[in-house]
Amino acid sequence: MDEIKKQKAIEIVKTLRNNGFTAYLVGGCVRDLLLKREPRDYDIATNALPDVVQKLFPKTVEVGKQFGVLVVVINGYQFQVATFRSESDYRDGRHPGRVEFGNPIADAIRRDFTINGMFYDPIEDKFYDYVGGQEDLKNRVIRAIGNPYERFNEDYLRMLRAVRFAAELDFRIDETTFKAIQENADKIANISAERIRDELLKLFLPPHAARGLELLRESGLLRVILPEIHDMIGCEQSPVYHPEGDVYTHTLRMLENLPADASYILVWAVLIHDVGKPRVAAIMPDDEKHFYHHDKVGAEMAKEILGRLRFTSKEIEDIATCVHFHMQLKDAAKMRKSTLRRIFSRPTFPVELELHRLDCIASQRKLDNYEFLKKKMEEFASSNQPIIPQPLVKGDDLKQIGFTEGKFLGEVLKEIHEKQLMDEITTREQAIEYAKKRLQESDTLAR
Repeated sequence: MDEIKKQKAIEIVKTLRNNGFTAYLVGGCVRDLLLKREPRDYDIATNALPDVVQKLFPKTVEVGKQFGVLVVVINGYQFQVATFRSESDYRDGRHPGRVEFGNPIADAIRRDFTINGMFYDPIEDKFYDYVGGQEDLKNRVIRAIGNPYERFNEDYLRMLRAVRFAAELDFRIDETTFKAIQENADKIANISAERIRDELLKLFLPPHAARGLELLRESGLLRVILPEIHDMIGCEQSPVYHPEGDVYTHTLRMLENLPADASYILVWAVLIHDVGKPRVAAIMPDDEKHFYHHDKVGAEMAKEILGRLRFTSKEIEDIATCVHFHMQLKDAAKMRKSTLRRIFSRPTFPVELELHRLDCIASQRKLDNYEFLKKKMEEFASSNQPIIPQPLVKGDDLKQIGFTEGKFLGEVLKEIHEKQLMDEITTREQAIEYAKKRLQESDTLAR
């Protein structure tokens, strides 16, 4: 646990208290402390007005002063400090039209879920719970505070947050709360792509990624946020290659087997790798369903999906590359050494290899090809040579032995480098000899 960060948060509470104000830790950090989890952040609620908070602390950032919210910075740590308030007159599914500063009870009942609506006094070591959060923590329930329809209309993102908290904490969603999500799911489309992406990045993490996807589907949010993944439901596959079932089930199995340290590049490569299948599915004369070019189509769809969610250009490129090449590795045992070298040299190859392993586990559970690739990669690594070595000769070297600038020179350079990657040519001298031989053959044909 980041004890320093916690102590700095308590210092803020003490400073406010010493100046005659009420101040508590609030929200997610209180929930996490009760669950014996390390809080990501520490937020503080107080009856001190923003102008007073700014005077008490040397460094503050105005992130929502009109709503009573400031960020206090201490030793590089950032803490949200907010004045107790009530809110009303929501007009855009996110921002209140009216804010009134108030007391802890009013502040608690305007929050999203009971487990996030509690206060903790770290000085007196006392919890304040006006919304039944401790009981719901005990029963492992995500429940909206008050009327869930009102809470979700205040901020549509809360529907996605309910799903994320349920998956992350392994809680169930209260029946009335869940029904409100299902009936309002279409409204999530009004939320900015950046806010949705940030929640999805937390939702699709091991070990709860698979449950997150299922809750997203059951809630109705999946068809709105990621319709391309929703289309995988019911897209049947050949039982010979995929005894686990349709494309959606296959993806779900992969998410279940994600390694604990999976990067979000791998997670999203898993989510999207077969997204092209519903679009290219075709029944052939052999009565088998085929998905020709689904990898290439899927890579283009990946760019569309990730671009829509405002991923960075580099993230989009890396994930789309993994999708584009995810079918290539199945033929590794038949590949030339030079081809393997080029595959291993791709910056995304470690993610591609893990994607391939998960793909195998989620279908026929045969890892022969994966083990072959690992062995070959280890062989290259143990040689202490670069996977793609610098060419042994360049164009100027060939010109010195009689070549002229042109297409033939380029072809011979490529041939030499290919043989170098195959370990058939290993020295500069051998490369020159090969070039002389090709030049002689060319001269003979010219006559």
